[in-house]
Order: sequence, then C-alpha cells, then structure tokens
Amino acid sequence: MSYFPRWPVARSETVLPEQRLPWAATVPMGIQHLVAMSGSTILGPLLMGFDPNLAILFSGIGTLIFFICTAGRVPSYLGSSFSFIAVVIAVTGYAGTGPNPDIGPALGGIIAAGALYALIGVVVMVTGTGWIERLMPPAVTGAIGAAIGLNLAPVAVQGTQGTGPHVIVALLTLFSVAVISTFGPLALRRVSILVGIAIGYVAVLVMGNGMGLLPPVDFSELSQASWFGMPAFRSPEFVPEAMVLIAPVALILVAENLGHIKAIGAMTGQNMDRFIGRGFLGDGIATMVSGSGGGTGVTTYVENMGVMAVTRVFSTLVFVIAALVAIGLGFSPKFGALLRTIPAPVLGGLAVAVFGLIAAAMIRLWVDNRVDFSEPRNLFTVGITLVFGSGNFTLNIGSFALGGIGTATFAALIVYQVLSIGRGREAQGKPVIH
Repeated sequence: MSYFPRWPVARSETVLPEQRLPWAATVPMGIQHLVAMSGSTILGPLLMGFDPNLAILFSGIGTLIFFICTAGRVPSYLGSSFSFIAVVIAVTGYAGTGPNPDIGPALGGIIAAGALYALIGVVVMVTGTGWIERLMPPAVTGAIGAAIGLNLAPVAVQGTQGTGPHVIVALLTLFSVAVISTFGPLALRRVSILVGIAIGYVAVLVMGNGMGLLPPVDFSELSQASWFGMPAFRSPEFVPEAMVLIAPVALILVAENLGHIKAIGAMTGQNMDRFIGRGFLGDGIATMVSGSGGGTGVTTYVENMGVMAVTRVFSTLVFVIAALVAIGLGFSPKFGALLRTIPAPVLGGLAVAVFGLIAAAMIRLWVDNRVDFSEPRNLFTVGITLVFGSGNFTLNIGSFALGGIGTATFAALIVYQVLSIGRGREAQGKPVIH
C-alpha cells in the first residue's frame, strides 16, 4: 500500500478522507474551510500581539506538515491555538494593543511546547493512547481549559473598558457575534467572528473616522504595503522560565487533537486511532516550525469539523488547497496590514466572547462526559484548578516563577491522580473535542 492514498473521485454524497471531489469543486471547498477558521486564526495572534500574516502563513505550513505526518488520511486544518494566549501574555507582559515587542521568549516557549507535544506523539506511536486518557480524563482537561479562559478574563475586561463610544463598539461587536452564532443562517454562523469584526469595524469608521468620537482607523500602513513580499519573521529566545511556563500547554493540545481525531473517526465510520500518535507528532512539529519563525502554536479546529459535518466532504485534499491559499496570503504584506487596522474596541469585544467560550466549552465537556461532581475527587480537582488559574496563583522557587496557568495545570494533574489512589481504573469518559 502506498504511503499516500490514490484519492479516486467519490461516487456518493459522502466523500471519505481517501477520496476526492472533482477538482473544480475541491478548490472552492478548500477556500471555504480557510474562511470558516480564518476568524479564529486571525484573532488569536492579534490578542497576543503577534503578526497575523505570519500566523496565517504558518497555519498553512503546519497543515501541510500534519498532512504528511498522517499520510494524508486525517482531514484537519491547523490554526492558531487559543490555549497559548494566557501564558504568552504572562511571559511578555503584553498590554493588549499593537505589536508585541517582546515575543522572543514566548516563541522559545512555543517551541518547547511543540517539542514536548512531538515527544508525546512518538511515545503514543509506540505505546498507544490509554495512558493519556487515564492521565487526562474530562474532569482534568475541562478544569485546565476553564482555568485558561478565566485567567484571561482581566485581559478581556481591560480591552472593553474606555470611553463611552469605545465601550459601545466593544459591546456591539460582542453581541453581534453572540446573536449571529445563535440566530444566523448556517453559512453566517460558521464565520460569526468575521462578521462581528466587520460590524465593529464599520461602527468605528462611523464613530471614529466620521464623527471623531473615537481614534480613527489609520489606513496609511495599508496604502503603503505591497501586495506581495516576504513576511517579517521573528527569532525565538530560549529563556528557561518562559519555556517551563508555556511547555505544559502541550497537554491541552494533546487533549484537543485526541478528541478531534476520534470525532472524525466517528463521523466517517473509520477507525483512525492508528493515526493519533502521528497526529500529535505532526501538530508538535508544526508548532515548533511556527514558533521558530514568529508564529503562534497551532492546533486542530472545530470550525473545520463543523464544515465537514454539514458538507459530508472529508477529503484530505481539500485541506491541502486551504493550506496553499493560506501560504499565499502569508506572502501578502497588504493582507497583514489590513488585519492590523482592526480597532482596539473590536478586539476587546471579541476577547470577551472568545475567552468566555473557552471556559464555557469546558462546562459543556463535563456535561457531555457526565462528570460526577458528587465525587470529592472531581470537585477538588476542578475547584483547586479554577482558583489557581483565575486567581493567577504564582509559585516562586528561587528566581523562577510559575504563573497561574502552569500551577493550575500541574494542580489538576497531581490532585486528580493523588485522589485516585486505591480507586482502580474507573471509566474516564471521552477526550475533549476542540
């Protein structure tokens, strides 16, 4: 059997990963996937002060790496992971607007997380996934994920505060995303973040550029930027404190990717467990490559899973097209300049929506997996983790400081395992789906 599939043209409504559509339909389907996840992939780096152009570029490169590592048999697009936002802000002290001037240590930490993630992938390829599911059951992964969202709450609130017009635009953006996600037609719900950005952007043009109530949108950089050119790559700095703080995010990425691959397997009726280790390895390598050039950590995206569920098109070639288009956009300075014109109150409103959903999604995870909160083991694991994360509990050991996300992560893992001593192997539930 060849390493890659042959991709024959599908003859039924459901297009399996090893099949394809006619090429005339494959290209627009790939662009649709890129649009569906572009809002999140663009928003993540902006909230960390990273260059969104580089994030788009490395999301495309990372998707191709994942495609190669999984032998073209697991449909997935890798976009910017929101799990890195809190630790990156903690490491860099990012103020929330404009380029982040101190991303070097953060990039070193992202590479460390990618290396740990890839190492876990190699171990899984040899040993299987059972130990991961025992180490990180839903009670643990949900607690860590919720702690990340709550840790970011002050950043989101700070982004919405300001003058009256600033608050109005932020809230308009926030409620636009919420209303469209709830009541909009399916096509709009898939791109609700992009629509929210557009609505908030227009509001700033009216209230700022038109009425002078807000700082106007400055188009000078956009007008001067060329259509095609080399991105402004950034170099990582390997600072031990930053690496130790950011590296544990790999555990969240493991849970996300594990759930993604299992869900795709269920949707397609194919057992994809043999590709889980390869998926971890591909995602880990992609994160290392991204961090080495100034990009964010990457992960699988539920938006793409939603598009696949609706269209019933799982062909992996669709994601190759999406990746190639993303790489092309990464080499367009004008596209990057356009993204950097997104106003601060718009980003503030989006931050409230996204960070809140990170925490709320973990509650859904507990409900879906029937986590029993009458058990003290689960209560203490979740309670301690949430307090450490939301309170940003910092553990100082000499000159080294472990921030809230790091202490919350280790607390969840350690408390659950200690309280499980002598209990035997009980059903742990299903892994998290990002």
